[in-house]
Formats: sequence, C-alpha cells, structure tokens
Amino acid sequence: MAEVNVYYDRVGNTLTVWFGNPQDEYTCEETGDEVILMKDQHGEVIGFEKLNYTIPSTANLKISFETATA
Repeated sequence: MAEVNVYYDRVGNTLTVWFGNPQDEYTCEETGDEVILMKDQHGEVIGFEKLNYTIPSTANLKISFETATA
C-alpha cells in the first residue's frame, strides 16, 4: 500500500504533499503556478508544495485520492 503524507501550514499558507520519502529529496523545480515539485536524484517527482494555499479557518481540509493503473 502506498503512503501519502499531507501537511497544511496555516502560518506559511502552504500545502505540501509527499508520495515518496521526503528524505530522498534531491532537487526542486518551480512550475510557475505557485507549485514546487520535489524530485529525487533520478528526476522522479516525490512530492509537491502549493504556495499561497489558504482555507477558511472554519473549513475542514478533505482530501481524496484516485489510483490509476496501466
């Protein structure tokens, strides 16, 4: 089973999602849409961070995932 870690920082207004091991981060790439991709040394994306992400303080953060297989 795959593990996904999601972190929301209300102070920094960021949403960070890891679907790989954060310790494997080797480089980051900014996409230009206030999204930063974190990559391992093989260039595989292992996470992303959305900048300037805010939710109302009264809202619940709900996340759903969909798995696609070939």
